[in-house]
Amino acid sequence: MSTKKALFNNTVLHDGHQSMAAARMTTSQMLPAAPILDSMGFHGLETWGGATIDSCLRLLNENPFERLRTLKKAAPKTPHLMLLHGQSIVQYTSFPDDVVEAFVKCTCDAGMDILRIFDALNDLRNLTTAIKATKKCGKHARGELCYTISPVHTVESFVKLGVELEKLGCDSIGIKDMAGIIQPQIAYRMVKELKSKVGIPITLHTHDTAGLGAASYVAAIEAGVDCIEVSIVPFANGTSQPDTTRMLALLEGHPRCPSFDTMKLEQLRKHFEGVYRELEKFTSPANERVDSGILIFQVPGGLLPNFRTQLKEQGMTDKFDQIVREISNFRAQLKEQGMADKFDLVVREIPVVREALGWVPLVTPTSQIVGTQAMMNVKFGRWKTICQPAMDIALGNYGQTPGPIDSNVLKEVERQTGRKTVTGRPADLLAPGMDKYRKQCAEKGLPTDDETVVLFAMFPQQVEALLKPKAAAPAPAPAPASVPATTTDFPARAVSGKGKHLFVTVNGKRHDVTVETLEG
Repeated sequence: MSTKKALFNNTVLHDGHQSMAAARMTTSQMLPAAPILDSMGFHGLETWGGATIDSCLRLLNENPFERLRTLKKAAPKTPHLMLLHGQSIVQYTSFPDDVVEAFVKCTCDAGMDILRIFDALNDLRNLTTAIKATKKCGKHARGELCYTISPVHTVESFVKLGVELEKLGCDSIGIKDMAGIIQPQIAYRMVKELKSKVGIPITLHTHDTAGLGAASYVAAIEAGVDCIEVSIVPFANGTSQPDTTRMLALLEGHPRCPSFDTMKLEQLRKHFEGVYRELEKFTSPANERVDSGILIFQVPGGLLPNFRTQLKEQGMTDKFDQIVREISNFRAQLKEQGMADKFDLVVREIPVVREALGWVPLVTPTSQIVGTQAMMNVKFGRWKTICQPAMDIALGNYGQTPGPIDSNVLKEVERQTGRKTVTGRPADLLAPGMDKYRKQCAEKGLPTDDETVVLFAMFPQQVEALLKPKAAAPAPAPAPASVPATTTDFPARAVSGKGKHLFVTVNGKRHDVTVETLEG
């Protein structure tokens, strides 16, 4: 067994709050913690990518590239990590190669150091462009293996994929266990076999949804894994990554246990407890507890905190495409849709849909697609209505599925669409897109720099709402001539000393204020 200290990446500024609070943490809520995190000796800080880019634009009125630059300035010493969905970038559909390349360059120029690059189907053809673009920028490409359990997924098949990732030029390999279902003995065996076949570092990423995460981390460390990924309570454990302090306690006395300043960890905990209270609308006790049922249904941690929220806000008969794009949490969205009582039925339908769609791993975007189709099966009857993204999986538009598509489902999809299955790399069918999107930005009066264009390609409405110049506000009416503009007719009042403490966010900056009553 190696005695080299295990490395810890911290995910609290990305996957931690994505998995516990639907990615609603604002940049201003992150900034007080960033310098402390930067001073602690973490191997990396996951700060960007995935659903946080969507939430910045759609929910928080923030420019995601500005978030990245701000966090990089606040935490300049520690490498920053992001999650990139391969050819889909951070969306749910494939983009042309030139758009992927431009996004990667903009991201690296803005300060990103390590790109975690994955494909929902583990189709390596969907990773090549992003890996090459990352290497061209001189940054670290971490190829991810999306771990799942099915009749067509084995330790041997994952190890084979890891060998291919090294051949593609990846600087390291990540085992991405998005549902928190990797068992300790499997984690041990996979790390051990990968270590015997590849010469690049290996990171294990998991969630504690089923209560296995911490134990699997210990097993992986025993097997020689180079790095594990942890978070900080209350944005830890449950559907998130195991807590940093908890992992240190579990490893105490182990020759590979790293050392961290426990006082700083406690300082971070107190800060994030305050943020957690501010985000209570988006949190749930259900996300905090262990649920062994996930071992059967394999719903990812990042999907669970939000699946109930948005389905009440959207109609299910005419807005499926929009719903698929907006799903980030399973429980919250079903509740909002008025289907909270159908949660168990929908979750139990997920394995049925997954098998029919070729045993796809459940990770963005396939988790959202399978979850949406499961809801439709429960609401309308099994396969009575098929959402367009599920059709696209069946037709090969997302790539090669690990297993075969159910023949009856494929027949129905081909009948409805009049199309046949794609056999080559899906992105090869896409014409270059940067010039088209740049022209569209210009026509809408938006900036035409690459950052704006790549965001517009993925989130056109949100980028337009954020960046389109607003009409100038009318000038205020001049004060009446009889009242000097510099005077006031309010009587002097004494401050009572009694007030209410509030947090106020203005132009993306968080301020602590006290509202006090006036006497007299």
